[in-house]
Amino acid sequence: MRVLHTADWHLGQHFLTGQERTTEQQAFLDWLLLTVQAQGIDALVIAGDIFDTQSPSYTAQELYYTFLVKMQSTCCRDIVVVGGNHDSPTMLNASRQLLRQLRIHVVGGVPTDPTEQVLHLAGPDGRPGLVVCAVPFLRDRDIRLAVAGESPDDRQIRIRQSIAGHYAALAELDVVRRLREQDVPVLATGHLYAAGGEAREGAERDVHIGGLGLVGAEHFPTAFDYVALGHLHRPQVVGGRAHIRYSGSPVPLSFTEADDKQQVLLLEFKGAGAPTITLVPVPVARRLQRFHGTLDEVEADILAYDNAAFPLVAWADVLVRSDEAPAEVQRRIQAVLQLQKAQVLAPRGVRHQRATELPDLAADLAPLALLHELTVEEVFSRRVAGLPPERAAALTATFGELRQLLAEADPQARDGQQ
Repeated sequence: MRVLHTADWHLGQHFLTGQERTTEQQAFLDWLLLTVQAQGIDALVIAGDIFDTQSPSYTAQELYYTFLVKMQSTCCRDIVVVGGNHDSPTMLNASRQLLRQLRIHVVGGVPTDPTEQVLHLAGPDGRPGLVVCAVPFLRDRDIRLAVAGESPDDRQIRIRQSIAGHYAALAELDVVRRLREQDVPVLATGHLYAAGGEAREGAERDVHIGGLGLVGAEHFPTAFDYVALGHLHRPQVVGGRAHIRYSGSPVPLSFTEADDKQQVLLLEFKGAGAPTITLVPVPVARRLQRFHGTLDEVEADILAYDNAAFPLVAWADVLVRSDEAPAEVQRRIQAVLQLQKAQVLAPRGVRHQRATELPDLAADLAPLALLHELTVEEVFSRRVAGLPPERAAALTATFGELRQLLAEADPQARDGQQ
């Protein structure tokens, strides 16, 4: 069995001041179709965050469904789609019965019957070729009930035990054990923040209560020959175990991800046991480029920038540290941007930071952020930053629970997440 693992498409994302990512995402999906056919892929696994919001636009949904239809003309026999924290389980599951007729298996949220999360995919010869334990993002209602008076540490321990218990229960199902004993490999999905994973500021949300990595590599049962993870946008291995991986986002979703290597993961299973893993680079259609420095440095860097390797105009994050008057900084930078308008644009304008405000700390100053550039969680984090750690953790836990309950009651409340 040849399987492709991808995640975190975030279809419909609006970038900073509202720029659509449709062209970039369409370029990725077109490339993915060609790659599936060229690599002889038997099954495609998408580990959550197909959409960027729980109420995706018509354009975003059209990208998704058009891709699924086009996949029917490739060699790929099965597609597995699990919901992420940005996805609406109800929206994904609405077309589940219809898509099942096309061998597209959708698990938007945790079903009442655990066996519905266990998928049997046939190999090229028609016999069982792969078992998929399709685990979506686990919401609070899926894994625990609130306990009055529970401490933050106790809460973290119980959530970790509940998540690990969910995976253990699937691994222990008779059908999973029986097929693996017959030399059929088992793949599990997950959409979570695993302990030790590297999250990028402004890119991923610590969606679990308390904002901590709750589940480590040791919490995934040994019955799983591969664990296909989503949520963290940088490709990475969890806990040094090569078979537990984040594929990463195929399109850079923020400037913090500009230098990541976009990829999908090709898995080749030859019976039970860890697959052979090949990293398949994804071509980037639009460069996200940072220009930070003094006025002279930023001017020179913009003028020297060459976007020839990318089909779309680059988007720039421009931060100038200078004691010049703000109007003069804007005039000079806008002049060089105008000269380079065919190669680079600055979606949120030019940010200016005085160089001598804090002479001893100038090198360590972080860029000032406007309120509309911050997420709700980032604003809250700044508000509690000066509190004692235990107090901050307790407030953050409560805030996380309220956000999750609000999102589940009103999907529109989470619109605008990165």
